[in-house]
Amino acid sequence: MISANQIFKAYKDLQVLKGVDITIQEGEIISIVGASGAGKTTLLQILGTLDKPDYASNTQLIINDTAINELNDKAIAKFRNSNIGFIFQFHQLLPEFTALENVCIPAFINKTPKAEAEKRAKELFTYLGLTKRIHHKPNAMSGGEQQRVAVARALINNPKIIFADEPSGNLDSESAEQLHNLFFKLRDEFNQTFVIVTHNQELANMADRKLIMVDGNIMS
Repeated sequence: MISANQIFKAYKDLQVLKGVDITIQEGEIISIVGASGAGKTTLLQILGTLDKPDYASNTQLIINDTAINELNDKAIAKFRNSNIGFIFQFHQLLPEFTALENVCIPAFINKTPKAEAEKRAKELFTYLGLTKRIHHKPNAMSGGEQQRVAVARALINNPKIIFADEPSGNLDSESAEQLHNLFFKLRDEFNQTFVIVTHNQELANMADRKLIMVDGNIMS
């Protein structure tokens, strides 16, 4: 599903990633942990095609049998929208739009017809227990509800892979536990792959594999 070799990244004189190698299988849930500044979020952004590595002669990133390093920016954006979903610590919902409108945005970018996108979104709202919040704006929902709307948005295009950066970092313990269990339910039902950066040790230990980053590389 994901094969990354010799991933480097520097910001001016700061070398953040130092030749990371990582392989992730389809349907795996991987947690990435480590101290702040270890390079976790930078790695997640590169694996998720939101950022590019500093290419060395043997740098390669393959996702779902597609060599990302051989695509131009437009092709990468199209690939990302069709194959990848993102969940962030802060839900990143647009405050002027309803939950339904927020969830449908990636589908509209993917040129999905409005009726089809809204049908899929409503199915996700039912699945996630959000049917009473479809027409609510973010400020009328709890933190846990907002994060579940963000999960629905990540799922709207049926992506193969979900990247999550501290997804429960802004939630109370009960909402965090519900979100963690949801990830495993989604994997079991839809065989989606999850790559999760987290400081939450409970979530990290639930994963199929826990990878520890230290000083720009994966140690285990």
